[in-house]
Amino acid sequence: MSAESELFSVLNRRQQINDALENGEEVKHTYRVVNVYTEFHEFSRKEIKEYQATFSKYDVGNDGYLDLAELKIMMEKLGAPQTHLGLKGMIAEVDEDKDGKISFREFLLIYRKARAGELECDSGLGQLARLTEINVDEVGVNGAKNFFEAKIEQQLRTNKFHDEIRQEQEEKRQCDREGIKEKWKRKKP
Repeated sequence: MSAESELFSVLNRRQQINDALENGEEVKHTYRVVNVYTEFHEFSRKEIKEYQATFSKYDVGNDGYLDLAELKIMMEKLGAPQTHLGLKGMIAEVDEDKDGKISFREFLLIYRKARAGELECDSGLGQLARLTEINVDEVGVNGAKNFFEAKIEQQLRTNKFHDEIRQEQEEKRQCDREGIKEKWKRKKP
């Protein structure tokens, strides 16, 4: 199927859905079986299997989806906890079928977006992609330790709140120093 005919069929389907919704009709979702190895050609088979292992590790319900609770636990274990709204936003960003859960295919979209530079580094999905892309088999335990220490340092440098807190602490120290100098000046005759 050429790109032009594929686009035509997608737009035609969308128009049919819109027409049906305007007429108050119920629209059935259509699902297609996807081979992730062919769709995500930018990843090697080994990478996809590693992502599958990560996905399966946190899919405690074994239903093939990461729901809100599972994503919450995953982000907490990765050291990047998110608010409830943050988690919902993360799901919404990749949830193409609008079921409120992340399928493995949608999980791979996170890494595709990360590679394409489409994720902000301090966003929830950006953190998820960064924190799960290390391969301990390749770099060893010490390499993984160094990787995570460097990532934590990088995250601290880019964390706006951390910078603001550091600046406030420095200003407070400066005020304290100036206050001490004023006391000494008053004590000297």
